[in-house]
Amino acid sequence: MFRGLATISFFADDVAAAADWYTEVLGLEPHVDRPAYAEFRIGDQQQELAVIDRRFAPHGQAEGPGGAIAFWHVDNLEAAYERLLAMGAKEHEAPSHRSGGFVTASVVDPFGNILGVMYSPHYLETAIR
Repeated sequence: MFRGLATISFFADDVAAAADWYTEVLGLEPHVDRPAYAEFRIGDQQQELAVIDRRFAPHGQAEGPGGAIAFWHVDNLEAAYERLLAMGAKEHEAPSHRSGGFVTASVVDPFGNILGVMYSPHYLETAIR
């Protein structure tokens, strides 16, 4: 039934500023870049990260960071986490070593969204090469 992650939607009051920040974080330009919507295609399977004008957020969305956290695999979690903090993100969860070699961390981006990063042995075992 579930085939894979299609799009993660983040919301921002200033889509252009958020798109600029994610361009620097990801090292790539948005695939789609409009005033109210920017979309990046990321990684081995080209999953999408969308930045959408907060005016279009679903009703009842929390005012502050909260809800589910999507984690993006990174090869060097500590370096990725420190880079995000240096770029203005705030700590949400410090790096945590989990069983099986997994390591997770999360930050709140400058626009109020939770961005999760993870070192995942499973991702590496199943990544399309």
